[in-house]
Amino acid sequence: MEKPSPGRLVWNHSTHIAGLIPILERLCKQDGIQTVTPGVIGRAKGHSPSLQLRVSVPIRGGFKIIARHGKTVQEVFIITPLDQATLETAIAIAVKK
Repeated sequence: MEKPSPGRLVWNHSTHIAGLIPILERLCKQDGIQTVTPGVIGRAKGHSPSLQLRVSVPIRGGFKIIARHGKTVQEVFIITPLDQATLETAIAIAVKK
């Protein structure tokens, strides 16, 4: 049985939250992650001292993730057959490395 190919990180924006791309690149290497697409950057009312990623809502074929750092938020779309709990574990592993 051949190993599944690593996921793909889509570069469609020139701006990203600082430190987000290395985490997403590590996430792409995990089993079950097919496509990771950083989306819109916005401003949050609250302040997040460290970079945080949390699963937001299911989308067709995967999940929308919210990345927060400081007052900046960025949507990240992940196409994966994994369930939410498994994806949250994969994200936690990618963030810790």
